[in-house]
Amino acid sequence: MQYSYQFPGHALAQWDAWAEGRDLTDIAVCAEEAGFDVVSATDHPFPGGRWVDNGGHHAFDPFVALSFMASATTTIRVMTFLLVSGYRNPYLMAKSISSLDVLSRGRTAIGMGAGYQRREFAALGADFPRRGPLFDEAVAAMREAWLGEPLLREESEFPATGNVMLPRPRQRPGPPILIGGNSKAAMRRVAELGDGWLPFEQTAPMAETTGTPRLSADDLPDHISAIGERRAALGRDPHFEVIYTPLQHDDPARRADALMELSARLESSGVTHIALEGTGPTLSACINEIEHIGDAVIAKP
Repeated sequence: MQYSYQFPGHALAQWDAWAEGRDLTDIAVCAEEAGFDVVSATDHPFPGGRWVDNGGHHAFDPFVALSFMASATTTIRVMTFLLVSGYRNPYLMAKSISSLDVLSRGRTAIGMGAGYQRREFAALGADFPRRGPLFDEAVAAMREAWLGEPLLREESEFPATGNVMLPRPRQRPGPPILIGGNSKAAMRRVAELGDGWLPFEQTAPMAETTGTPRLSADDLPDHISAIGERRAALGRDPHFEVIYTPLQHDDPARRADALMELSARLESSGVTHIALEGTGPTLSACINEIEHIGDAVIAKP
């Protein structure tokens, strides 16, 4: 089992005090040294105030944040988690992703989701009702742009004729795209389009807020098996990355114990990574959490 570290969204509201004069590179270096495989940043350019007041959070621009992290590290992968497809033109996303992949020497992974923040979509001029179909079209448009050849996309939501995007990503044909969400549509995209899946543990109250179906660790083996079978039927590799995000324990000791138990339960399920989000009230506390997980969980044989 491998582990992914998610930059804590709660830190942004009081960044100057939380960071204590330090920066994102400290987190990335610490996560790399602790044995994490992935460090990630999420995407909320302009969230609605009501959502933030009820437990939502702000975010750095993910490409800026991940660039800082990549510049200070050598092996850990940097991942958007989750990049909301509808917030940006796919060719702008493709350029940012390609640039990050080249400059990180091929360490970029893209976690993408359709999104659920109606007010954020509206503020950004994005199409909330059609976010699903546009998501599928955006993935195809990005992958074509990454070929570095003149495009011929006339009958398309994102037409482009003769346009060329360089440099191409270091990873060919492009960085892996992992699909976030628990819905049937998300799982269909993993089977048909994606290189991996990002499921989230969801209780009933959380599901009402996010519009994402309930999901627990016990549900994962059947879902992963069904997705793999569908991929095989389509001529795709039935094996794919699965980065599972469980609910988080605030207490570091309890968190470590829960992670070891969860890892043992999911060892043969098809889950490849477990994702953690920082909970510390300061950057120093966050780094202590990372080091503790590295010593207590990741370093264990």
